[in-house]
Amino acid sequence: MKIGILALQGAFIEHQYMLEKLGVETVQVRLAEHLLGLDGLIIPGGESTTIGKLAVDFHILEDLRQFGKEHPVWGTCAGAIFLSKDIHRNQPLLGLMDITTARNAFGRQVDSFETSLDVPVLVKNGSKPAPFPAVFIRAPLIESVGEGVQVLATLPGNRIVAAREGQWLVTSFHPELTNDDRFHRYFMEMISSK
Repeated sequence: MKIGILALQGAFIEHQYMLEKLGVETVQVRLAEHLLGLDGLIIPGGESTTIGKLAVDFHILEDLRQFGKEHPVWGTCAGAIFLSKDIHRNQPLLGLMDITTARNAFGRQVDSFETSLDVPVLVKNGSKPAPFPAVFIRAPLIESVGEGVQVLATLPGNRIVAAREGQWLVTSFHPELTNDDRFHRYFMEMISSK
């Protein structure tokens, strides 16, 4: 299995370390040719406006969109915004996943927080469900989901922070900033079952 990590800006190296600990070959993606031979792609947290602008400047936006139509893609934080069809503002997006996302929904950097989330899809073979340690940094909120989108995790008040639509996965938080590899394993399972 070979997984690319969009490395234009943001927390791509943390995803790379997590995948390498799991024995996965990784590729830092900056150019269209870096997508060749990949089984999946992670779009990391960072700044969604900057990621979109750099994707345009590096002439990779349409290549990323085409790759996403054919392969599993996981967006964390800014990556979730980048995958969304609607974010209530005009900026370059992949527009693949039928979700509406609000940027910086929890406030500024000083309002960042950690919490434990129940994520039923991470429970395997009747194992005891352990909460996932979710790190929110200037995080987006998934305001609404389309008909085919599965909600994977919510905060109190039914605020959606993780979702899946077919081969696309989004998390408002940063699994790569924890020692818990279950979301990376889940994404690997998505790739294997494609």
